[in-house]
Amino acid sequence: MTGRCAGKLALVTGAAQGLGRAHATRLAEEGARVLCTDINGEGAAESAALINDALGDGTAFSIAHDVTDPAAWEAAVYAARENLGGLNVLVNNAGIGVAGNIETCDFDDWKRCFAINVDSIFHGCQKALPLMREHAPGSIVNISSIAGLIASDTMPAYNASKASVWMLSKSIALHCAKNNMQIRCNSVHPTFVDTPILDGTAKHHNIDKGVLLDKLARQIPLKFVGEPNDIANAVVYLASDESRFMTGAELKLDGGISAM
Repeated sequence: MTGRCAGKLALVTGAAQGLGRAHATRLAEEGARVLCTDINGEGAAESAALINDALGDGTAFSIAHDVTDPAAWEAAVYAARENLGGLNVLVNNAGIGVAGNIETCDFDDWKRCFAINVDSIFHGCQKALPLMREHAPGSIVNISSIAGLIASDTMPAYNASKASVWMLSKSIALHCAKNNMQIRCNSVHPTFVDTPILDGTAKHHNIDKGVLLDKLARQIPLKFVGEPNDIANAVVYLASDESRFMTGAELKLDGGISAM
């Protein structure tokens, strides 16, 4: 199969639904073979099955994967070697948000937020780079958030963790460049996107999802909430050789919020 990512071997975390499923699907549609991983192993398997149904068996694979566990990362990299034949695209997509301002945020929630949003990228890149070097050129795409660049008084854990992803990505990029690895690393910073997370948000606040989408859209200069493929298309670009001169950069996909 030809495409913008033909020959790429990609591992996508948090691929059971939402953005992760969209990333994996779009990469596969552009010619990559994909390993879908998620703490929700059944959801990851469903994502892989949907991709294989559309594009043919052997396009996508899946494993259950706790991204906070270094041993689980070793297993994921091994699965990439065994199922894909190697690895040259790593999409660190898994992430969570936690409630609470600086006075009300529970410290255990703070630590969990950092474990999933930041520690996972440390472990993932550390475990994946040796295999990625064997299959260079390669690309690491870390999903941060516009909340990693613009603060809010209501979510210090999420703000701080996603800002950490931003700066960690730059450090990884410089390390890979300095050592001539031919592996790039960039971060992606979305704003509100219509994923199952918003379904939960609407339910939590006891409002209709349509009302929530309208409320969020009013905060965006373009006046609409993003779709998963709006972010996944950027991941395709960063995974492909089209972006070969781009590393240590941040790609803002925020409908103009950061321009205000």
